[in-house]
Amino acid sequence: MEALTVVAADAPAQAAWLEKHGVVVDEIPLNFDDAFRMAERLIEEGVLNPDTLPQLRLIDSFFAEMTRDGSSDRWTTAALRSDEGWSQARGVARQILAREGLDWSVPPDICVVR
Repeated sequence: MEALTVVAADAPAQAAWLEKHGVVVDEIPLNFDDAFRMAERLIEEGVLNPDTLPQLRLIDSFFAEMTRDGSSDRWTTAALRSDEGWSQARGVARQILAREGLDWSVPPDICVVR
């Protein structure tokens, strides 16, 4: 849910999160991907609602399409505000978090290993 919270956050909050942790925009979908790989197991364990999986796959597809596009413009802090892919991912992430009763307004802290 923490990775989803970062995806769902407003663009200014995402930009601040990136700056605070000294990471680049790519870290948002990479962090999501790490968590997404555990989704089926979390559903099996009853941690996630099974209805969440199709929406998580949709977010994954948005990021995959952005990657296939090959444009580095989509991976900038400016793109967080203006790119349709980011907007779509953000919207679906918010739907999931709202259904779970979780707040997306404050992205979580992370520990960056360098």
